[in-house]
Amino acid sequence: MNPALDPISARLLRNSQPPGSLALMYHSVAPGSGTADWHYAVSMQRFRAQLDLLQGEGWRTCQLADMAGAALPPRSMVITFDDGYQDNFAAFEELAKRGMTASWFVVSRDIGALAAWQDSGSPQLPMLSAAQLREMQAGGMEIGAHSHTHRRLTQCDDTGLVSELTQSKATLENLLQRPVTSLAYPYGAHDDRVVAAARVAGYQTACTTRTGWAQAGNDPLQIRRLSIHADDSLSRFARKLAFADNAVDWLSLLNYAKRQLLARLRPARTP
Repeated sequence: MNPALDPISARLLRNSQPPGSLALMYHSVAPGSGTADWHYAVSMQRFRAQLDLLQGEGWRTCQLADMAGAALPPRSMVITFDDGYQDNFAAFEELAKRGMTASWFVVSRDIGALAAWQDSGSPQLPMLSAAQLREMQAGGMEIGAHSHTHRRLTQCDDTGLVSELTQSKATLENLLQRPVTSLAYPYGAHDDRVVAAARVAGYQTACTTRTGWAQAGNDPLQIRRLSIHADDSLSRFARKLAFADNAVDWLSLLNYAKRQLLARLRPARTP
């Protein structure tokens, strides 16, 4: 057993029987160890430990584009990175060392510059350069779109929505000289109109921020993901994998166990 895992979390992960594949969502990977300052950043030490746990437990990494076809083998996972921050390049190197792959979703307007959008509490970080994106692609990574300017797509009018989706795709395809068919909706914001526009724009797979398993038969333009945060211990990370959920604190799991027990004890309805 991994000494960084508590025994219960280790057992939950080891005994889990995934009914589908998983997608993980990262943003920034900060140098150093411990808990990063920004909630959506993960320290490099914790990122390495998470990758080692995945490999040790037999998880196989693939790319988001692979979810457009048939069901993936058991314990398949897509590791995704939203935004395209420059500190992700070190994460790419860690993945490459282990023979693992991942999918990056990049805000195309800000390639090689500072992130121009600003959210409450988020740092304004430098973005990956064109040369770095090409090197990552050559190293077996998938590069996808995250809109052109990081707008909430549900708040765009029809013209703006089409522009955000097509400009991002065209910019990246010109840079990478290959088709870009995968997308992550900024902030996870999507609705039927946004999904339809993404399909028309030529995207075949797209990520949301809803949690859960990615199962055969699900809409590949509404793939669910788990969010990995700065304060996720390795045990909490393991429980997220076991339950395909972000709400895996002990109280939430206790309530889940109570609901399962009550469901089993409830008398079966007679026809």
